[in-house]
Amino acid sequence: MQYRKLGKTGLLVSRLCFGSLTMSPLQRNLTAKEGGLLLERAYDKGVNFVDTADLYDNYEHIKYGLKNIGKNNLIISSKSYAYDRKTAEETLTRALKSIDRDYIDIFMLHEQESIHTIRGHWEAIEFFIKMREKGHIRALGLSTHHVAGVVGANEHEVFEVLHPICNFMGLGIQDGTIEDMIEALEFSKKAGKGIYGMKPLGGGNLISSLEEAFAFALDQDVMDSFAVGMQSFEEIEDNVNRFEGKISSGNVLEKIKRQDRHLHIADWCRRCGKCVDSCKQNALSLGPEGVEVDEKLCVLCGYCSAYCPDFCIKII
Repeated sequence: MQYRKLGKTGLLVSRLCFGSLTMSPLQRNLTAKEGGLLLERAYDKGVNFVDTADLYDNYEHIKYGLKNIGKNNLIISSKSYAYDRKTAEETLTRALKSIDRDYIDIFMLHEQESIHTIRGHWEAIEFFIKMREKGHIRALGLSTHHVAGVVGANEHEVFEVLHPICNFMGLGIQDGTIEDMIEALEFSKKAGKGIYGMKPLGGGNLISSLEEAFAFALDQDVMDSFAVGMQSFEEIEDNVNRFEGKISSGNVLEKIKRQDRHLHIADWCRRCGKCVDSCKQNALSLGPEGVEVDEKLCVLCGYCSAYCPDFCIKII
């Protein structure tokens, strides 16, 4: 496994980051033990970096993994929607208590859209700065689905780490193309910021173009690391092999392809109806609780995800 320094943070991270959303209650809903064992397997194969968030509700999974990995051996990055001192303190305290550590390596503002949303969260940022000075946070950052979010972060030295969406199709980028995103990130890189990308497989929608998707991700020198969702030992083996330049066995790839997958609509769906209008299979409809999927009609093409403004549609 290759390792890179994450910008100027001093953190040496594996090129492959364990994206833990897929094990969380929002997606596969694995038990803490099941998730912890996945983290252990990945760590044994050289993956020392894990991405999570307050929203994911999977700190217990990480805590379980740390029992055998070692409390301080994983580099943990988490995210929060905190906007003032109170919510900032609540979410940081929850993270530290839940993983049973007195510090977290990286703490980020979750899904920032632009300089304007950054300014709207400044009270929280000021609290995080104080916690960094006290050693409870090693590095501050933000995650974003917007090119403008990266541009906004570039205006502030306080953001040491960026976690942007990046895949060869530009799926999920809300305000531009993948070329626009890379251009903004190149400026971030020159400024010394650490960068680790998200959703190289477009939330699962690019699995049919697996080779092209990974080739693109691994070719991005602007990225220090890439978070990839993993929910099975087979996926860990395959992803580690890809990041090490090896070829997975045919049996591993076949098992991954045979996994039962379905279209997942996250519970933060706003029922805007854009995905329904875009579906050529007439598999989606607006129900009283949100978007409903007719699995008999759905062909898992994933095209609807490109029309979701909140990136809440995934194939899992």
